[in-house]
Amino acid sequence: MDKSDGCCSTHLIDGDGNFNVAGTDKFMKEVKLAECGLSYAVVAIMGPQSSGKSTLLNHLFGTNFREMDAFKGRSQTTKGIWMARCVGIEPCTLVMDLEGTDGRERGEDDTAFEKQSALFALAVSDIVLINMWCHDIGREQAANKPLLKTVFQVMMRLFSPRKTTLLFVIRDKTRTPLENLEPVLREDIQKIWDSVPKPQAHKETPLSDFFNVEVVALSSFEEKEEHFKEQVASLRQRFFHSIAPGGLAGDRRGVVPASGFSFSAEQIWKVIKENKDLDLPAHKVMVATVRCEEIANEKFSSFIENEDWSQLEETVQSQPVPGFGKKLTSILNICLSEYDSEATYFEEGVRTSKRKQLEDKLLQLVQPAYQFMLGHIRSGTLEKFKEAFDSSLNEGKGFALASRDCTKYFMSKFDESSADVDIDQANWDSSKVRDKLRRDIDAHIAAVEVAKLSELTTMYEKKLNEALSGPVEALLDGASDDTWPAIRKLLKRETETAVIGFSSALSGFEMDEVTKDKMLSRLQDHARGIVEAKAQVEAGRVMTRMKDRFSTLFSHDSDSMPRVWTGKEDIRAITKTARSASLKILSVMAAIRLDDTADNIEKTLSLALVDSRAAASTNRGISVDPLASSSWDEVPSSKTLLTPVQCKSLWRQFNTETEYTVSQAIAAQEASRRNNNWLPPPWAIVALAVLGFNEFMTLLRNPLYLGVIFVAFLLMKALWVQLDVSGEFRNGALPGILRISTKFLPTMMNLLRKLAEEGQKHANPNADPQRNPPPPANPNADPQRNIPPPAIPNADLQRNPSPPAKSLQSGTNNYSDASSSASSEVISSKKGTEYSSSSSKDKAQ
Repeated sequence: MDKSDGCCSTHLIDGDGNFNVAGTDKFMKEVKLAECGLSYAVVAIMGPQSSGKSTLLNHLFGTNFREMDAFKGRSQTTKGIWMARCVGIEPCTLVMDLEGTDGRERGEDDTAFEKQSALFALAVSDIVLINMWCHDIGREQAANKPLLKTVFQVMMRLFSPRKTTLLFVIRDKTRTPLENLEPVLREDIQKIWDSVPKPQAHKETPLSDFFNVEVVALSSFEEKEEHFKEQVASLRQRFFHSIAPGGLAGDRRGVVPASGFSFSAEQIWKVIKENKDLDLPAHKVMVATVRCEEIANEKFSSFIENEDWSQLEETVQSQPVPGFGKKLTSILNICLSEYDSEATYFEEGVRTSKRKQLEDKLLQLVQPAYQFMLGHIRSGTLEKFKEAFDSSLNEGKGFALASRDCTKYFMSKFDESSADVDIDQANWDSSKVRDKLRRDIDAHIAAVEVAKLSELTTMYEKKLNEALSGPVEALLDGASDDTWPAIRKLLKRETETAVIGFSSALSGFEMDEVTKDKMLSRLQDHARGIVEAKAQVEAGRVMTRMKDRFSTLFSHDSDSMPRVWTGKEDIRAITKTARSASLKILSVMAAIRLDDTADNIEKTLSLALVDSRAAASTNRGISVDPLASSSWDEVPSSKTLLTPVQCKSLWRQFNTETEYTVSQAIAAQEASRRNNNWLPPPWAIVALAVLGFNEFMTLLRNPLYLGVIFVAFLLMKALWVQLDVSGEFRNGALPGILRISTKFLPTMMNLLRKLAEEGQKHANPNADPQRNPPPPANPNADPQRNIPPPAIPNADLQRNPSPPAKSLQSGTNNYSDASSSASSEVISSKKGTEYSSSSSKDKAQ
C-alpha cells in the first residue's frame, strides 16, 4: 500500500494473526506518537466484507487504505488489520481498518479471526465505526449481532471494560427516515447486551456505563457521490477534539500513554489469541445450536400455554395448592421429555446445553409460583402458631415454656410442608422463607411478651395505686406525729405484697435476673412515686386542710358538739390549741419523710409561728428569721414540699382568714354576757331591800297597789317583748336607745287600741255569743271543781316569747302584731283576775 503525503500506515496484524512488532515501532516513530502523551485517540472500523469500509476511512480521515476495484469483481481487499494516522485532525488520531466479516475467502468455518479482530478493536479503540448496509438493519448475521454478542461476552471477561463509542454508519441510506432506523439499532444493541452472560460484579450494569451508541446515515457513494462527500465532511468535524469532555471519544479512564501503545496493543492481542472462546464451532454444532434453540423455544411456549400450569399458577396466587410440588414436577417432566424426544439426534453437547437453558427458563418461570406457595405455608403456619400460643397462655402455661414448645412444633410443621412443595428439577432452598417465618414468630413472641409484661406492670401499678392513694390521703388529712411512720409502714407492706406477686408472675417468663430486678425496682419506685405524688397534691391543699381543722377544733368541744359561747369559755386557749393543731398539718406536709430521717421542721415552725415570743426571749439578741430560707436543714430539695418561706406565707394567710372566726366568737361571748347580766349587782339588791322596806310594808297594808303594780308589770313586760329591748341593746347602748325610741310610740298606741277593743267586747257580751259561752249548769257538781284555774301572767310570755324585731324598717305591721300580742296577754290576765274574784264571792256566799 502506497503512502500519500501526511499519512503514514502500517500492517498492524497480518491475515494469519501475527502482530507486526517492528512495523508498529517504526510507525510510532514516524508519526511521533510517543510525544503525544495522553492526547491521542484510536478509531477502528468493522463491518461486512466489501461494504466500503476503506473508502469511507480514506474520505473521512484522508488515509490511503487500499480500496476494492469494483471493475475487477467483489473480493477481499483488506487482510488482517491496518493502521494509519488521520490527516488534518487534532489531536493525533489513529485509525484501524479491520478485515471484513462474512467473507467467502475464510468461509463459514473460520470466523475466529473476525471475532478476535472485533474484540481487539473494542479493547484498543476509543471510537468503533460499525459499517453496515441500510437494508441489513433488522437482520441477524448481516448486522453483526452474533459477532457483537460474542465480543461483548469475552471482552467483559478478559478486560476491564471502559466506555467506548459505538458509531453505527448506515450506508446507502434509503427513503426510510433515520428517526425510524435509529431506534431499531439501539433496541438490537440493548437486546445483545441483556442476553450476554456477565460477571457477578456487572450483573446489573446498564449498557450506557460501557458504551455510547451513536447512529449516522450516508448516501450511496456510487449513485450520489457529491452528496456522500458532503455528509462525510460533516461527519469529519465530529472527530476534531474528540477526546475533550463531551467529545465523541467518550470515557478516557482506561487510556494508556502513547509511548506504551505498541506494547499494550501487543499484549491485548496475545490475550485474545489465547482465548478459546473465540474458536469457530463446527457446522453441525451450528445447526444443532439453531435447531435445538428452536425446539427449546417451542417447548417453552407450549409450557406457557399449558392449561394445567395456567390453572396451577392462577390458583397458587390466592391460596395454597395441595400437592403443588408433585403437580409442577409432572408438568415440567412432560415438557422436558418432549424436548428430549425431538432433539435426540442433534449434537449431544449442544442438545444438553440447550436443554439446560430450557430448564433454567422454565424454572425461572415457575419460581414465583413456588415462592407464592412458600408464602402461603409461611403465613398459614404463622397464624396457627399465634392461635396455639395464645391458647397455651390462656391455659396458664408459662410464657417461656409455651413459646419454646409452640416454636419448635410449628417450625417442624413448616419444614414438612415446604418439603412437599419442592420440585425434582430444581434444588431450591426454602431457608430464606424459613428464616423469615422464624423472625416473624420471634417478633410475635417479643410483641406478646412486651404486651403481657406491660399488662402485668399496669395491673400491679393499679393495685398499688388503689392500696396507697386513699389511705395516704386519709393519713395526711389526719396529720399527726404518727402520720409519716404510718405511711412508711403502709408503703412497705403494700410494696412487699406487690413485689412478691409481681415476682411470681415474672417467673414464667424466665428472664435474666438483671432484667427482673430492674422491673421489680421500677415497681417499687412506682409505689414510692404514688406516695410522693399524693403528698404533692395534698401539699397544694394544705391551706384548706388547716382551715378545716381550725374550724373543727375551734367551733366544737371535746365531744364534737357545737360550741355555745356563753362567756365562760377561754377563747385564747381554744384558739391557741386549734392553731397548734393546724400548724401540725403544716409541719407534716412540709416535707416527704419516707426515709425515716429525723428533722426539726415542726420545732422550727412552732418556735417561729406559734411560740414566737418564747423563741425571741430564748434567742435574745439574734434577729435572724429561721423561716427566711428556701430549704430545710437536713432535708434535700427533692423531698421538700413546702419551703420555709412558703410555710411562713401560708401561716400568715391562715391567720388572716381565721381572725374573723375568732372575732365573731369573742363578739358572741360578749353579747351573751350582756344578755345574762340584766339583774343589778347583789349590793344594789340589798340596798333596795333596806331602803325600800317602808314602801314594801305600805304595799302589804294596801293590796290595791299590788293590782296596779301587777298591771303595770304586765304592760312593761309586753312592751319589753314587743320592743325586743335585749336584742336592740346587743349592738350597743346608743343604737339600742335610738331604735327603741322610734318604735316606742307606735307600739304603745297599738297596745292602747287593743285594750280599747277588748274593753268594748266585754262591755257588750252579746255581740259575739260564740266567743265566751257560759259554762253549763251542773247542780250536782262540786263547786270547787268548776273554779277556773288562776291566770299566770308570766307563763305565756316565758313559754312562747315573741320573735324580736329584725330591723327598723319592718313597718307598722310588725308593731301592730306586737301590740296585739301584748294586748291579748293583758286581757287574758284581767280575765284571770275576774275569774278569781268571782270564785272568792261564791265561797263567801
